[in-house]
Amino acid sequence: MRQKIQIRSAHPDDVSLIYLFIQKKSEFDRSVGAYSGVIQTSEDKIHHTIFCSHPFAHVLFAENSQGVIGFALYGFRYSSFAGQPSIWLDDLYIDENMRNQGAGALLMDKLQQVAQENNCTHLAWTADVRNTGGLKFYRRLGAEIIEQKENRCFFNWTPQKINHER
Repeated sequence: MRQKIQIRSAHPDDVSLIYLFIQKKSEFDRSVGAYSGVIQTSEDKIHHTIFCSHPFAHVLFAENSQGVIGFALYGFRYSSFAGQPSIWLDDLYIDENMRNQGAGALLMDKLQQVAQENNCTHLAWTADVRNTGGLKFYRRLGAEIIEQKENRCFFNWTPQKINHER
């Protein structure tokens, strides 16, 4: 039986949890061959860049009765030509044993809501071609690959095209 999953925004007390999920995401990316670098962030950097007067990024958590099971880290970009913002999704990660239970879809639904509330033109992100599960997930949402450069797929998801039938 699936547990009820809720989405919430991160708060300053969550800095160590954000850092933990960044580490988990980097380990996952390493496992599919998409990342070979060293994480250069720290809890202090996260605190000073996400929980400052003008945040450079925002974090959403997916949680159930057992605790936090996933996160999305995103920021806003602005197009002078469109005169509107868009959202750049930097990280989306769900704990391996909690995948395929709706947490990722709920996080993406919340991002769509944030995009609509802020009059965004679209959401964008990249995914590695070796992340086959992630690519299938994004396609089920109705996201489109607008470009591929080597192993990076560039996705675009416009609120009007979002497919709610998963």
